[in-house]
Amino acid sequence: MRPEDTIDFPIRKVWNRIARLYNNQAGKYGGTMAIGQVLLSIDPDGTPSTKLGPKMGMEARSLTRTLKNMEEEGLITRVADRSDGRMARVLLTPKGKQMRDVSKETVIRFNEAVRAKIPAGQLQTFHSVIDKINTFLDNNELFK
Repeated sequence: MRPEDTIDFPIRKVWNRIARLYNNQAGKYGGTMAIGQVLLSIDPDGTPSTKLGPKMGMEARSLTRTLKNMEEEGLITRVADRSDGRMARVLLTPKGKQMRDVSKETVIRFNEAVRAKIPAGQLQTFHSVIDKINTFLDNNELFK
């Protein structure tokens, strides 16, 4: 079987190109795609650090490193949760909010550009197929 005939190869190929595009845009502001993804995943009132990884589908090890770098860059702060002092809540700093706005605008521009070139029906089919694959993965239905 050729890579082009598999399900995962085109997904991986396109995602790598999207990631490169996002990284190039983020690099103009001293960031990375991973930082942008974290910034977009933090709620206005903060997000528990333990909820960020699952929310983004990111490994805890990578997330810990990314959060540490973001804290050093002044994009986030971590504070003890008011209702549960054992839990750390991640908050955006003013610099983090500014970079979040740039990240959000980049994602919006990408999505608008794709939507302008691909008919809505095809995008619905794409989302439907991706959702089904994701459900199979969530339920461990592929390698039983």
